[in-house]
Amino acid sequence: MYKILKAEKLADMIYLMDVEAPRVARHCMPGQFVIVKMDEKGERIPLTICDYDREAGTITIVFQTVGASTHKMAELKAGDSFRDFTGPLGCPSELVEEDLETLKKKKILFVGGGVGAAPVYPQVKWMKEHGIDVDVIIGSKTKDMLLLEDEMKAVAGNYYPCTDDGTYGHAGMVTSMIEELAEQGNKYDVCVAIGPMIMMKFVCLLTKKLEIPTIVSMNPIMVDGTGMCGACRLHVGDEIKFACVDGPEFDGHLVNFDEAMKRQQMYKTAEGRAMLKLQEGDTHHGGCGHCGGDN
Repeated sequence: MYKILKAEKLADMIYLMDVEAPRVARHCMPGQFVIVKMDEKGERIPLTICDYDREAGTITIVFQTVGASTHKMAELKAGDSFRDFTGPLGCPSELVEEDLETLKKKKILFVGGGVGAAPVYPQVKWMKEHGIDVDVIIGSKTKDMLLLEDEMKAVAGNYYPCTDDGTYGHAGMVTSMIEELAEQGNKYDVCVAIGPMIMMKFVCLLTKKLEIPTIVSMNPIMVDGTGMCGACRLHVGDEIKFACVDGPEFDGHLVNFDEAMKRQQMYKTAEGRAMLKLQEGDTHHGGCGHCGGDN
């Protein structure tokens, strides 16, 4: 059992928990994720690691209530426990695995949207701990929906909040903030964008025009988290990849977002899953041969 040490509501439908998971905390890196189960019959829920404390042996997760399982999870309190807390899974961020001296010479921009602020945070924090100041844009619908703002301010070189309603920070989408920074003469070597699929798509369309290499995290399309369900199958250039085992990070300029978003909607129904399985054959779930029915 994995004890919940802290549980709090960050914003409407968005929750944060600190979970006692020493083994995961010892080995995880920014960009990776965990799979949690509330009880023996509970649904497997993949969640990106928001923060970790190796000494305390804790992992911080942030999640949004979407279906029955996450609504049930939001009712858990400090002192309750998860039945399973598996990880770290997925590949660490490619930036944290770069040569440190090479990385220090790069000008890096992080862009987070909504709950995407949570997986952006550990990467920015890692950069700060290694002497690298990065620019961070975080967007949300309203000021109340901005996540981890104090924490982000503490680790970002420059922090640019954006609100759709214009009542706080930059008025407008994150893309208009990127354009503004570019017009001010900022020349970025790389951009990391994490958030809703539609946000990442339009960030990538812009950064391609601006000739900024861009990394995206495809964690929004993960379901099973092991490569066996086929939910996170996507085209990256000419290759078929699975977000949970090959990612979750990919070259954003090669990701087929339109296909991924259409597929994400189809996967929500049994009929849609059956059709995808028929259309995609063995590549529906990597040809693992272990999937049954309409997984």
